[in-house]
Amino acid sequence: MQPLTRHASIRMQQRGITPDTVDALLAYGAKEYDHRGARVVYFDKQARSRMLAKVGVAHYKSIEGKLNAYAVLSDGGDLITVGHRHKRINRH
Repeated sequence: MQPLTRHASIRMQQRGITPDTVDALLAYGAKEYDHRGARVVYFDKQARSRMLAKVGVAHYKSIEGKLNAYAVLSDGGDLITVGHRHKRINRH
């Protein structure tokens, strides 16, 4: 897992996002720059397909409900915060 900021570790606990979900995000997630010096990592359709192909159906089904998460990484690679997506990621 990436180095965590104190803010990210607090948000993970508050929002019920496990380290396994963050690891899956970082391994398979789509990355978009937010044009403020950070990257947003999230699961889009292609990321979900990549993950399904790698981990198999049984494991995918066990974590499918947690795939609405996103993570924000700093330019240096530190995990700034995590959350649950309720709307689309703005891609410019």
